[in-house]
Amino acid sequence: MNQLLFEIVGWLGFLSRPVVLLQCLTAGAFALAYALWVQPRLKTHRFRVTVLGALGLWLVLRLNGLVIERLGYPAGLATYFAQLWGIWVLLSVVRLLLLTRFPARQIQLLYSRLVQPLFLLLVAGSLVNQLASLRDVADIPLFPLFGSPITTSNLVLLLTIPYFLVAFAAVPLVWLGHLLQRLFRFSNGTRDAATLVLRYLLVAVGVLWLMHRVGLNTGAIAAIAGGLSVGIGFGIKEVFSNFISGLWLLFEGSVRPGSVLFIDGDPCEVRSLGLRAAVLWRGRDNAELVIPNQTFFTATTTTYTGSDSLRRCALEIGAAYRHDPAEVIAVLVAVANATDGVLAQPEPRAFLMSYGDSSINYSLRYWIDDPLGSLSVQSALGQAIWQAFSAGGIEIPFPQRVLHRPDDASGPAPSPPAPSPDPPQDPHQD
Repeated sequence: MNQLLFEIVGWLGFLSRPVVLLQCLTAGAFALAYALWVQPRLKTHRFRVTVLGALGLWLVLRLNGLVIERLGYPAGLATYFAQLWGIWVLLSVVRLLLLTRFPARQIQLLYSRLVQPLFLLLVAGSLVNQLASLRDVADIPLFPLFGSPITTSNLVLLLTIPYFLVAFAAVPLVWLGHLLQRLFRFSNGTRDAATLVLRYLLVAVGVLWLMHRVGLNTGAIAAIAGGLSVGIGFGIKEVFSNFISGLWLLFEGSVRPGSVLFIDGDPCEVRSLGLRAAVLWRGRDNAELVIPNQTFFTATTTTYTGSDSLRRCALEIGAAYRHDPAEVIAVLVAVANATDGVLAQPEPRAFLMSYGDSSINYSLRYWIDDPLGSLSVQSALGQAIWQAFSAGGIEIPFPQRVLHRPDDASGPAPSPPAPSPDPPQDPHQD
């Protein structure tokens, strides 16, 4: 560790030289002017104009290096800064070309999670190589880990390789999953499951390679893992069960993103299906439900999107006894056919269900193709039936309670009892 600190102090001394300061300050001044004055004005234009502005900065940086060389000073750092910015401009051009062929969200994820971190790592490594020998800095020992000495290069690998494994698995493997789906013609659920398995397989192989590359003592790691596995196993058995359940659901395809499930009587759309839990969206209150994957194996779940998205709904209504049932049924079917959201095929049908205490009860059965919109369609259909019944003179009865008072008895009503007289006073009482 002390050797690395001495190396960093040497870099600071190198940067304090007048020639080096000249190159850094001039390049920094041009970059600062571009960031504060040019770039804000280019943001209002198209992305192509922004790329042209970045190309102009590269030309200025390259010209700065040529001017310093003409003055008779070394211009290695100035040329290096121009080369780095040129690589960034090239990546921006490639991004512009990719945006014309692929969705913008995928390209943004690719650049933010993979390309930009790789560029920053390239800048850090090349800058160290400009100030000193990168190989010598990489071989500096820092501290022991599991009985193996960790050098600067091993530490960088331990900090960066796991991130890049996860980042690489996030976007390119999704494209690979779509390619495999086109080749082998399997379902979306199988594609998602295959992508997930490939992602974790890639991470596992990368971790094993990293341990071998760094030179960690695998025997010591295995001993520690064996000691902790018994205690941890009891704590993460539910996590492992949800993990296996998530893979099974993805391969089976019974629950997949976009499915509409009925949870506690409410239609919920599956937004994502992870390894531990599924995230469902409930429209009536804009809430997200997080349900463990193993729940779908232990409880009955109703779905209307397993084979198709059709759903049959029913609306119960009563009409007065004096109306012809055939006329009421015809009105109900006509209203259903004229309501938006009700499918013409399968056609809606109405049935006489029972003879109630105050009405004849009917049931209107109809089909919709959007399970999440069942409540809005039912409300619109109920209003249309009320208007049609009102226009056709069809009464919708409701239970009424009639209170009968007994008739008054003949003869005069009994008079109320007279108040009792005051008790007589004693004449001998004062």
